[in-house]
Amino acid sequence: MPNGGWPYRPYAAQRRADAREPRRKPGKIGQNPRLRDFLQDHVTRRWSPEQICHALRARFPDQSEMHVVHETIYQALYDQGRGELRRELTRALRTGRAIRRPHRHSAARRVRFVHPMVMISERPAEAADRAVPGHWEGGLIVGKNNGSAIGTVVERSPLASTRYLMLVHLLRDHGAAAVRNALTEIVQTLPPHLMRSLTWDQGIEMASHRAFTITTDIPVYF
Repeated sequence: MPNGGWPYRPYAAQRRADAREPRRKPGKIGQNPRLRDFLQDHVTRRWSPEQICHALRARFPDQSEMHVVHETIYQALYDQGRGELRRELTRALRTGRAIRRPHRHSAARRVRFVHPMVMISERPAEAADRAVPGHWEGGLIVGKNNGSAIGTVVERSPLASTRYLMLVHLLRDHGAAAVRNALTEIVQTLPPHLMRSLTWDQGIEMASHRAFTITTDIPVYF
């Protein structure tokens, strides 16, 4: 009991704390009923989030408001604070889990970045077999004494522009924010169907990978 003699009421205190907490703003799915209905319909049909993402880009190639990455769908299903997709839809996922469990390899590496990495093992098959253009691999080339750097982004598909290479210019800074901004600028020069995913090594320069994905709607794999 506190010094003043008043009893501590934990449930009342929790209610007051919850009331003070700011309400979450609705995400992309919550703001777009058409997108939400499409997602709920295809999850009910037992499509995986990865398959749904590719279907959205194929059906609505020029409508960016209808494009999401698979991580956005998972978060909408498992994070009910968002109020975007119904929790019971998780039963239609192939895992059938009501609570999301991280992959062992992903969980082991979470300490590297603030936001968890999505590992290359979760990359869609079309990227792994290089059958579809638009899946890229990037890296950083660092100069002498770490004084300069340049990024490289290479198209994985041998059918697209013969393994096209783009250079990411980094003038004096190759930290996470600078790399994120430079990558964002360069990918926006490409049509959406030629920028489906980006694979990168686990260098600290990609610490802002989640911000890059949110801005460009391009998933990053490690």
